[in-house]
Amino acid sequence: MAIEGRNERLDRQIRLGMVGGGNDAFIGGVHRVAARLDDKFVLVAGALSSTPEKAQQSGAALGLAPDRIYDDFKQMAMREARLKNGIEAVSIVTPNHVHLLAAREFLKRGIHVICDKPLTSTLPDAKKLVKVAEASEALFILSHNYTGYPMIRQARAMIAKGDLGKLRIVQVEYPQDWLTTEQDFKQAEWRTDPARAGAGGSTGDIGTHAFNLVNFVTGLELDSLAADLQAFVEGRRVDDNAHVMLRFKGGARGMLWCSQVAPGNENALRLRIYGEKGGLEWTQEDPNYLWHSPLEEPKRLITRQGAGAGSAAERMSRIPPGHPEGYLEGFANIYGEAAAAILAAREGKKPSAEVIYPTVHDGLKGVQFIDACVRSSARNAAWVRLG
Repeated sequence: MAIEGRNERLDRQIRLGMVGGGNDAFIGGVHRVAARLDDKFVLVAGALSSTPEKAQQSGAALGLAPDRIYDDFKQMAMREARLKNGIEAVSIVTPNHVHLLAAREFLKRGIHVICDKPLTSTLPDAKKLVKVAEASEALFILSHNYTGYPMIRQARAMIAKGDLGKLRIVQVEYPQDWLTTEQDFKQAEWRTDPARAGAGGSTGDIGTHAFNLVNFVTGLELDSLAADLQAFVEGRRVDDNAHVMLRFKGGARGMLWCSQVAPGNENALRLRIYGEKGGLEWTQEDPNYLWHSPLEEPKRLITRQGAGAGSAAERMSRIPPGHPEGYLEGFANIYGEAAAAILAAREGKKPSAEVIYPTVHDGLKGVQFIDACVRSSARNAAWVRLG
């Protein structure tokens, strides 16, 4: 009876594979925790490293069956697509330059893809991946995890309802300090290499998060930008600081600052939005709180699961108010939305309208943002449009 119950549960779970994310890879561990938090996915296969020896060691450490540990992602995609109980979805958590190559192998075989951001390392690759995703029957989900935070969903719903009126000003910043010096951080080894990360440094790594958050919450469409990029650390080949002015269609204006050389800042993502009728303010380091400032009224604090929070935030919440929810839960919410869409696809259906996740088109906008910032800065911060 216990075995039958377990098999029924496994049948309801989504069989997941992973590309990248082997031993000592931070983001791979984050994705695995997020995928299991709501018990919707079960990891059954992986091509976890670019080196066969490490791939085998990583797979064994995770308890994968020996015949489901692969030396490369193409071999994995080909074999898993033929297996009766092969993977239904794959998480791609490699350096950026591998995203297109890996995603293409799975998408063309009908396997759903959950990919880390940014979409790709170059704009031509991003456009190719969009075409591959559009031609596939499989889903493509981009893991912009901050869109899964309950109070970000709350802010999005309030703006859509018109609580702020016509939007005028958007300010977003994402400063860190971990690349302030030339220290040999393992995670920095590929992130500061333009061949693997792409032309953008801080713009690609965290600027895309900030830009995506603006798009997701406000619904505004960018018209043009002017960017001033710097590489303050001597010898660094990608930017580690960026100041970007934003002009949106419809007249709203914005500013985006991202930096990885700002001492005293850990992950200080902050969003402020102002319209004709009021403003909103949210910070990632205190994510369960959203400040609402109606025009000519006292400032109000809306808390996760507290008074004033609506159904959009409720869907993303797991525990009672006052208990912190944050980074891992945000990732898990993206996986939860992905699971809802994948399970609906199993039955030939579409998920309910409330299921929202970043798509390949959102990813394209992120890479276009990086490309535009680099082009603008090269022209002395000239105003440019997305390519």
